[in-house]
Amino acid sequence: MSVKCFSAAVTGIDAVPVEVEVKISAANMPALKESMITIVGLPDAAVRESRERITAAFSSSKFALPPGIAVVNLAPADLRKEGAAFDLAIALCLLAESGVVDKERIRTFGFAGELALDGSVRAVKGALPLTDVLGRSGKVNAVVVPLGNACEAALAAGKKFPVFGIASLQEAVDLVNNGDFLPCRAELKEFQEEEEKLMPDFAEVKGQQMAKRALEIAAAGGHNILMCGPPGTGKSMLASRLPGILPPMTLEETLETSRIHSVLGMLSSGTPILTRRPFTAPHHTVSDAGLLGGGHDPRPGEISLAHNGVLFLDELPEFKRNVLEVLRQPLETGSVTISRASGSCTFPARFILCAAMNPCPCGRGEVELGCVCKLEEKRRYLKKLSGPLLDRIDLHVEVRQLSQDELVNVPAGESSAVIRQRVIAARKIQEERFARHKGIYCNARMGSRELQLYCALTPGSEALLRQAINRFKLSPRAYDRILKVARTIADLAGVPEIPESAIFEAINYRKAGF
Repeated sequence: MSVKCFSAAVTGIDAVPVEVEVKISAANMPALKESMITIVGLPDAAVRESRERITAAFSSSKFALPPGIAVVNLAPADLRKEGAAFDLAIALCLLAESGVVDKERIRTFGFAGELALDGSVRAVKGALPLTDVLGRSGKVNAVVVPLGNACEAALAAGKKFPVFGIASLQEAVDLVNNGDFLPCRAELKEFQEEEEKLMPDFAEVKGQQMAKRALEIAAAGGHNILMCGPPGTGKSMLASRLPGILPPMTLEETLETSRIHSVLGMLSSGTPILTRRPFTAPHHTVSDAGLLGGGHDPRPGEISLAHNGVLFLDELPEFKRNVLEVLRQPLETGSVTISRASGSCTFPARFILCAAMNPCPCGRGEVELGCVCKLEEKRRYLKKLSGPLLDRIDLHVEVRQLSQDELVNVPAGESSAVIRQRVIAARKIQEERFARHKGIYCNARMGSRELQLYCALTPGSEALLRQAINRFKLSPRAYDRILKVARTIADLAGVPEIPESAIFEAINYRKAGF
């Protein structure tokens, strides 16, 4: 009779329960004095190499492998298994077959962990989805993970099932046999308070009131924003402060965002979960696969790392054209699908795009500031950005050079905490508005039907918008974006109808010289 326990395999950013079966047979082989381990079930090289790690770990921990042929089956057999997270489960099943571990108790645990040659247990990637899927599977009563993943796993489990952190193979054996270990505990609030202290503040930014106002609108409605201005005017500084005025993440958003970072091994025992909204800023040399995600076995890219947060693209025209164009679909749908011959993976990618650029190749933009670019050079530079991409960016704002008086004498502006309270109030209005609409959580995500329902115009607002369409030759998409931005401006003001002033301000963010 074989010994069974449970582990899990990461696929994309999710995990699938895996049943680990071990059977040792020495029938008709009286001369066989040593154990031979064969692993089946589509293991990759890292899984196959677990034989050597387990053998060395057993030797260091003073455990003996039972003689015979040990067949290890990882079921389902048609699912490819990757990584070293199966080491602990396989090792404990082998010990159960040799009588060291209780065969009945081992069935009630789920395991994930990589064995070191000295018998210690190393942290693994994807502990958060691994723990979550094992707990929800209904097949185990508790989950055992390396000590380095304990906080991460405990936060994923909450109070639904116990999670135990172990440092060595010997501790895992004692846990299964005796069960007198205390489960790990972790409170999300502890990590949230620490993260809040590290957020950069808008009060540190001098001047740039129009850009600050645009970023507040972007945060309140979930709108994409493009800032244009000479180098050194504070575009990157402003962008880095955008996550600090976004509403706090819900528990669901926290776990969803942390799951992505977990499968990439970007969480540590010091930061076992993301409690503040992510901010990613890939270099302009990034490839389309680096931005979207990819690889032989698809992994999330930069846009998925920015899920529920901000993706900042500095020097936007310097990005390759094909890289920028692949952003169009995720900006609309909030997800990205990577297809390979072996299958496809869909990664969440719901983020605010915050981009920055210089007004011309030399960066100065104006003759008074020393610009030497010819008109044709400026046009060629701006043509690197396609119309369809710019149409998907709701707010276009100019970040100008500060005057001497503004630079030296300007008083401190509003803090991020003050701005954030207005943003939270506006988001609360939107939350109530879209309570009956699945998948819509902010104004930027409204469709045509919602625009008709919630963007009622006064006669003056409608007349102003008609003038803008004729004057600026607005596309239907640009028209919709103006309505969405105006709706957000009205929400920040706390008014049900969209006034003329909101339309006027929204139009200004579409014609800022782009």
